[in-house]
Amino acid sequence: MLDATTRSGGTATALPRPATTELAVATPVAVAAPTVPLGRAARWGRVLLSPWARFSLLVALLVGAVSTVLLFEPQRLLANGWPPQLNGAAAAVVFAVAYGLCTVAFVPRPILNLAAGALFGSQLGLASALTGTVLGAGIAFGLGRMLGQDALRPLLRHRWLKSADGQLSRHGFRSMLAARLFPGVPFWAANYCASVSCMGCLPFLLATALGSIPNTAAYVVAGARASSPTSPAFLIAMAAIAIPALIGAAIAWRKRHHLRAR
Repeated sequence: MLDATTRSGGTATALPRPATTELAVATPVAVAAPTVPLGRAARWGRVLLSPWARFSLLVALLVGAVSTVLLFEPQRLLANGWPPQLNGAAAAVVFAVAYGLCTVAFVPRPILNLAAGALFGSQLGLASALTGTVLGAGIAFGLGRMLGQDALRPLLRHRWLKSADGQLSRHGFRSMLAARLFPGVPFWAANYCASVSCMGCLPFLLATALGSIPNTAAYVVAGARASSPTSPAFLIAMAAIAIPALIGAAIAWRKRHHLRAR
Protein backbone atom coordinates (compact mmCIF):
# COMPACT_ATOMS: atom_id res chain seq x y z
CA MET A 1 0.00 0.00 0.00
CA LEU A 2 1.37 3.41 -0.95
CA ASP A 3 1.29 6.08 1.61
CA ALA A 4 2.69 9.04 -0.34
CA THR A 5 3.93 9.86 -3.87
CA THR A 6 6.72 12.33 -4.61
CA ARG A 7 7.65 13.56 -8.06
CA SER A 8 11.35 13.87 -8.89
CA GLY A 9 12.26 14.55 -12.51
CA GLY A 10 8.85 13.45 -13.73
CA THR A 11 9.14 10.10 -12.13
CA ALA A 12 6.72 9.13 -9.51
CA THR A 13 8.33 7.46 -6.63
CA ALA A 14 6.17 5.60 -4.26
CA LEU A 15 7.28 5.63 -0.66
CA PRO A 16 6.20 2.58 1.24
CA ARG A 17 4.24 3.24 4.41
CA PRO A 18 6.11 1.99 7.46
CA ALA A 19 4.50 -1.01 8.83
CA THR A 20 3.18 -0.30 12.32
CA THR A 21 1.90 -3.08 14.33
CA GLU A 22 -0.01 -2.15 17.40
CA LEU A 23 0.27 -4.79 19.98
CA ALA A 24 -2.27 -4.79 22.71
CA VAL A 25 -0.44 -5.36 25.96
CA ALA A 26 -2.56 -6.84 28.59
CA THR A 27 -1.98 -4.99 31.86
CA PRO A 28 -3.10 -6.60 35.04
CA VAL A 29 -5.97 -4.87 36.73
CA ALA A 30 -5.89 -4.73 40.48
CA VAL A 31 -9.00 -6.27 41.79
CA ALA A 32 -10.01 -5.06 45.19
CA ALA A 33 -10.36 -7.87 47.64
CA PRO A 34 -13.80 -8.15 49.08
CA THR A 35 -14.08 -6.58 52.50
CA VAL A 36 -14.61 -9.23 55.07
CA PRO A 37 -16.31 -7.93 58.17
CA LEU A 38 -14.49 -8.61 61.42
CA GLY A 39 -15.94 -11.44 63.36
CA ARG A 40 -17.10 -11.16 66.90
CA ALA A 41 -14.00 -12.95 68.20
CA ALA A 42 -11.69 -10.55 66.35
CA ARG A 43 -13.54 -7.51 67.69
CA TRP A 44 -13.39 -8.82 71.26
CA GLY A 45 -9.71 -9.64 70.83
CA ARG A 46 -8.98 -6.09 69.71
CA VAL A 47 -10.89 -4.70 72.69
CA LEU A 48 -9.15 -6.99 75.17
CA LEU A 49 -5.71 -6.07 73.82
CA SER A 50 -6.33 -2.33 74.00
CA PRO A 51 -4.10 -0.32 76.37
CA TRP A 52 -6.87 0.50 78.85
CA ALA A 53 -8.09 -3.08 78.94
CA ARG A 54 -4.58 -4.25 79.85
CA PHE A 55 -4.30 -1.51 82.46
CA SER A 56 -7.60 -2.64 83.95
CA LEU A 57 -6.19 -6.16 84.12
CA LEU A 58 -3.13 -4.82 85.97
CA VAL A 59 -5.35 -3.05 88.51
CA ALA A 60 -7.42 -6.21 88.98
CA LEU A 61 -4.28 -8.29 89.56
CA LEU A 62 -2.94 -5.85 92.14
CA VAL A 63 -6.28 -5.65 93.95
CA GLY A 64 -6.42 -9.45 94.00
CA ALA A 65 -2.87 -9.65 95.37
CA VAL A 66 -3.61 -7.17 98.15
CA SER A 67 -6.83 -8.99 99.03
CA THR A 68 -4.99 -12.29 99.19
CA VAL A 69 -2.38 -10.85 101.55
CA LEU A 70 -5.07 -9.38 103.81
CA LEU A 71 -6.96 -12.68 103.94
CA PHE A 72 -3.96 -14.98 104.22
CA GLU A 73 -2.14 -12.83 106.82
CA PRO A 74 1.44 -13.95 106.12
CA GLN A 75 2.57 -12.45 109.43
CA ARG A 76 1.14 -15.57 111.09
CA LEU A 77 4.16 -17.43 109.76
CA LEU A 78 6.33 -15.31 112.01
CA ALA A 79 4.13 -15.87 115.03
CA ASN A 80 3.73 -19.63 114.51
CA GLY A 81 7.17 -20.29 113.08
CA TRP A 82 8.32 -21.29 109.61
CA PRO A 83 6.89 -24.60 108.33
CA PRO A 84 8.95 -27.33 110.03
CA GLN A 85 9.36 -29.35 106.85
CA LEU A 86 11.51 -26.56 105.38
CA ASN A 87 14.93 -25.64 106.66
CA GLY A 88 18.20 -24.18 105.49
CA ALA A 89 18.61 -23.09 101.87
CA ALA A 90 15.25 -24.54 100.75
CA ALA A 91 13.41 -22.44 103.31
CA ALA A 92 15.37 -19.35 102.24
CA VAL A 93 14.46 -19.90 98.59
CA VAL A 94 10.77 -20.27 99.42
CA PHE A 95 10.95 -17.17 101.58
CA ALA A 96 12.60 -15.21 98.73
CA VAL A 97 9.76 -16.15 96.35
CA ALA A 98 7.15 -15.22 98.98
CA TYR A 99 9.07 -11.99 99.65
CA GLY A 100 8.91 -11.01 95.97
CA LEU A 101 5.21 -11.73 95.67
CA CYS A 102 4.48 -9.80 98.86
CA THR A 103 6.27 -6.71 97.59
CA VAL A 104 4.10 -6.80 94.47
CA ALA A 105 1.10 -6.82 96.83
CA PHE A 106 2.44 -3.64 98.55
CA VAL A 107 3.65 -5.34 101.75
CA PRO A 108 6.29 -2.99 103.27
CA ARG A 109 9.83 -4.25 102.74
CA PRO A 110 11.12 -3.31 106.23
CA ILE A 111 8.74 -5.86 107.76
CA LEU A 112 9.92 -8.53 105.33
CA ASN A 113 13.58 -7.67 105.95
CA LEU A 114 13.12 -7.92 109.71
CA ALA A 115 11.42 -11.27 109.21
CA ALA A 116 14.29 -12.53 107.03
CA GLY A 117 16.79 -11.70 109.77
CA ALA A 118 14.66 -13.23 112.52
CA LEU A 119 14.14 -16.47 110.57
CA PHE A 120 17.51 -17.06 108.91
CA GLY A 121 20.08 -14.88 110.64
CA SER A 122 22.20 -12.16 109.10
CA GLN A 123 23.95 -13.86 106.18
CA LEU A 124 21.30 -16.21 104.84
CA GLY A 125 18.58 -13.69 105.65
CA LEU A 126 20.35 -10.98 103.66
CA ALA A 127 20.77 -13.25 100.64
CA SER A 128 17.12 -14.29 100.77
CA ALA A 129 15.87 -10.72 101.23
CA LEU A 130 17.97 -9.34 98.37
CA THR A 131 16.83 -12.14 96.07
CA GLY A 132 13.23 -11.42 96.96
CA THR A 133 13.78 -7.69 96.43
CA VAL A 134 15.10 -8.15 92.90
CA LEU A 135 12.44 -10.76 92.12
CA GLY A 136 9.60 -8.53 93.31
CA ALA A 137 10.99 -5.52 91.46
CA GLY A 138 11.30 -7.56 88.27
CA ILE A 139 7.73 -8.85 88.52
CA ALA A 140 6.33 -5.35 89.14
CA PHE A 141 8.43 -3.89 86.31
CA GLY A 142 7.27 -6.57 83.88
CA LEU A 143 3.61 -6.17 84.81
CA GLY A 144 3.77 -2.41 84.53
CA ARG A 145 5.65 -2.51 81.22
CA MET A 146 3.32 -5.03 79.56
CA LEU A 147 -0.02 -3.95 80.99
CA GLY A 148 0.28 -0.32 81.99
CA GLN A 149 2.85 1.56 79.90
CA ASP A 150 0.75 2.09 76.74
CA ALA A 151 -2.20 3.42 78.74
CA LEU A 152 -0.29 5.67 81.15
CA ARG A 153 2.38 7.26 78.96
CA PRO A 154 -0.10 9.56 77.15
CA LEU A 155 -1.09 10.94 80.58
CA LEU A 156 2.43 12.25 81.33
CA ARG A 157 1.53 15.85 80.53
CA HIS A 158 2.25 17.50 83.87
CA ARG A 159 5.66 19.16 84.08
CA TRP A 160 6.66 17.22 87.19
CA LEU A 161 5.67 13.90 85.63
CA LYS A 162 7.50 14.75 82.42
CA SER A 163 10.60 15.65 84.40
CA ALA A 164 10.52 12.38 86.34
CA ASP A 165 9.95 10.40 83.15
CA GLY A 166 12.83 12.15 81.40
CA GLN A 167 15.16 11.57 84.34
CA LEU A 168 14.38 7.85 84.44
CA SER A 169 14.56 7.50 80.67
CA ARG A 170 17.91 9.30 80.23
CA HIS A 171 19.64 8.54 83.55
CA GLY A 172 17.79 5.45 84.65
CA PHE A 173 20.57 3.60 86.44
CA ARG A 174 21.81 6.41 88.66
CA SER A 175 18.30 7.72 89.32
CA MET A 176 17.06 4.31 90.43
CA LEU A 177 20.24 3.73 92.44
CA ALA A 178 19.63 6.97 94.35
CA ALA A 179 15.98 6.06 94.91
CA ARG A 180 16.99 2.71 96.41
CA LEU A 181 19.80 4.10 98.56
CA PHE A 182 17.81 6.88 100.21
CA PRO A 183 14.40 6.06 101.68
CA GLY A 184 11.44 8.24 100.84
CA VAL A 185 10.26 6.76 97.54
CA PRO A 186 8.07 3.69 98.18
CA PHE A 187 9.44 0.52 96.68
CA TRP A 188 6.31 -0.22 94.63
CA ALA A 189 6.07 3.38 93.38
CA ALA A 190 9.63 3.31 92.05
CA ASN A 191 8.95 -0.02 90.34
CA TYR A 192 5.87 1.13 88.46
CA CYS A 193 7.28 4.58 87.63
CA ALA A 194 10.30 2.90 86.06
CA SER A 195 8.08 0.50 84.10
CA VAL A 196 6.07 3.37 82.58
CA SER A 197 9.25 5.23 81.59
CA CYS A 198 11.63 4.20 78.81
CA MET A 199 14.18 2.80 81.26
CA GLY A 200 15.70 -0.55 80.37
CA CYS A 201 15.01 -3.64 82.43
CA LEU A 202 18.65 -4.62 83.03
CA PRO A 203 19.77 -1.21 84.43
CA PHE A 204 16.64 -1.19 86.59
CA LEU A 205 17.37 -4.59 88.13
CA LEU A 206 21.08 -3.87 88.58
CA ALA A 207 20.40 -0.53 90.29
CA THR A 208 17.79 -2.20 92.50
CA ALA A 209 20.18 -4.96 93.56
CA LEU A 210 23.08 -2.62 94.35
CA GLY A 211 21.05 0.20 95.89
CA SER A 212 19.05 -2.09 98.16
CA ILE A 213 22.05 -3.69 99.87
CA PRO A 214 22.71 -1.13 102.66
CA ASN A 215 19.11 -0.63 103.78
CA THR A 216 18.23 -4.31 103.47
CA ALA A 217 21.32 -5.38 105.42
CA ALA A 218 20.52 -2.94 108.21
CA TYR A 219 17.00 -4.28 108.66
CA VAL A 220 18.08 -7.91 108.38
CA VAL A 221 20.78 -7.47 111.05
CA ALA A 222 18.29 -5.64 113.26
CA GLY A 223 15.86 -8.53 112.89
CA ALA A 224 18.56 -11.10 113.61
CA ARG A 225 19.73 -9.24 116.75
CA ALA A 226 16.34 -8.09 117.98
CA SER A 227 16.62 -10.37 121.00
CA SER A 228 19.62 -8.35 122.22
CA PRO A 229 18.75 -4.68 121.55
CA THR A 230 21.78 -3.40 123.45
CA SER A 231 24.32 -5.29 121.34
CA PRO A 232 26.69 -3.25 119.13
CA ALA A 233 25.42 -4.97 115.96
CA PHE A 234 21.82 -4.00 116.70
CA LEU A 235 22.75 -0.40 117.53
CA ILE A 236 24.85 -0.05 114.37
CA ALA A 237 22.00 -1.47 112.31
CA MET A 238 19.53 1.01 113.78
CA ALA A 239 21.95 3.85 113.05
CA ALA A 240 22.30 2.65 109.46
CA ILE A 241 18.50 2.79 109.19
CA ALA A 242 18.10 6.21 110.78
CA ILE A 243 20.97 8.12 109.11
CA PRO A 244 19.84 7.62 105.45
CA ALA A 245 16.28 8.49 106.51
CA LEU A 246 17.49 11.77 108.02
CA ILE A 247 19.61 12.55 104.96
CA GLY A 248 16.67 11.87 102.66
CA ALA A 249 14.38 14.08 104.77
CA ALA A 250 16.93 16.90 104.71
CA ILE A 251 17.31 16.70 100.93
CA ALA A 252 13.52 16.69 100.46
CA TRP A 253 13.23 19.74 102.77
CA ARG A 254 15.83 21.67 100.78
CA LYS A 255 14.23 20.75 97.44
CA ARG A 256 10.65 21.47 98.51
CA HIS A 257 10.47 24.89 96.81
CA HIS A 258 11.97 23.51 93.62
CA LEU A 259 9.39 20.70 93.56
CA ARG A 260 6.52 23.11 94.17
CA ALA A 261 7.68 25.33 91.32
CA ARG A 262 7.33 22.40 88.97
